[in-house]
Amino acid sequence: MTGPLRIGFIPLVDAAALIVAVDKGLTSAEGLDVTLVREVSWSNVRDKLNIGLFDAAHLLAPVAIASSLGIGHVKVPIVAPFSLGVNGNAITVTPALHAELMAHLDGDRFDPMATALALSRVVAARRKAGAEPLTFGMTFPFSTHNYQLRFWMAAGGVDPDEDVRLVVLPPPYMVESIANGHVDAFCVGAPWNSIAVDLGIGHILHFVSDVLVRAAEKVLAVRQSWADKHPDALSALVRACARGADFIEQNHEEAARILAQPDRIGVDAEVLKRTLDGRLKISPDGTFRESPRYLLVGREEAGRPEKIQAAWLYAQMVRWGQTPLSSEALSTAMGVFRPDIYDAALGTQAQAPDAAIGAFAGPPFAADDVLGHLKAFKIGRWTA
Repeated sequence: MTGPLRIGFIPLVDAAALIVAVDKGLTSAEGLDVTLVREVSWSNVRDKLNIGLFDAAHLLAPVAIASSLGIGHVKVPIVAPFSLGVNGNAITVTPALHAELMAHLDGDRFDPMATALALSRVVAARRKAGAEPLTFGMTFPFSTHNYQLRFWMAAGGVDPDEDVRLVVLPPPYMVESIANGHVDAFCVGAPWNSIAVDLGIGHILHFVSDVLVRAAEKVLAVRQSWADKHPDALSALVRACARGADFIEQNHEEAARILAQPDRIGVDAEVLKRTLDGRLKISPDGTFRESPRYLLVGREEAGRPEKIQAAWLYAQMVRWGQTPLSSEALSTAMGVFRPDIYDAALGTQAQAPDAAIGAFAGPPFAADDVLGHLKAFKIGRWTA
């Protein structure tokens, strides 16, 4: 079918379907010889995929789109035939910032509009006192974490480019950065939010599913040229990942043990199981919160890439001035997500759920009205 495959990943729980597919022999059963390569930063994963050092990768969904559009780096068309994770991020803040936010909160602490408005009051109070702007960590300029933080802040009137600082940090370095006082908060995927809470240095303020009901997070990504040359291998890889996702949903405990290995995610299996269960400790005092939507790996057709998700991510790139709006670019962005390859590989014809995005603020998102989406918000960097 094809030679040995090298696939890059970052130590995050949303790489689980891929890791389990390899470590449980599901890729071997499909006739694939796969070596997983653990990386630290998204730029490393992107660059090695783009130049052919990786045949495939666990990749941020917006990076696949940006690479295909040629923004932020060289243009390399990418195909995403499988969604490795839907949701799974969280916003974590220091105990000091958490106390400030709670002191300014008017409403439910799990309501993102209430916390966004509280953040605007904290920002105003700090400015009046002459304090330094708050610093928020996110994983990459072309990342869901960046767009989710911005969407949340801006809904409460906080300009993410003027009122706070946003800095890029690789996911495994988030906890160290909050411990050292380099950031006041971060948005990252599991398990790093939980690690900060367990260490007593962070409070999980929001699951991203509070901000967006359904948000594409990571994808299985390959170069378009590789997909064209190896269609059978790609179908086999999609099937193996789908079976890995199914296994995880039925076997959280065993999956957590697999992911806990030092060359995979390398953190305690109990923390990983909590993530898969959707039951997370959100405060150092031991408070837990449960949500079946915290991270979707195999259920609710999470593996099927939805084109409306690609459109929403492209709209955020436009909103924050990373690229101009054009119908051609929107079409290219949506073309990165390939449900047709997914359906052909699995012999299914799934339908996307009704709640395709489900943002807490603004009108419902429509892929054919990106301009209307942009006009609905007061804060942004786009130009007509």
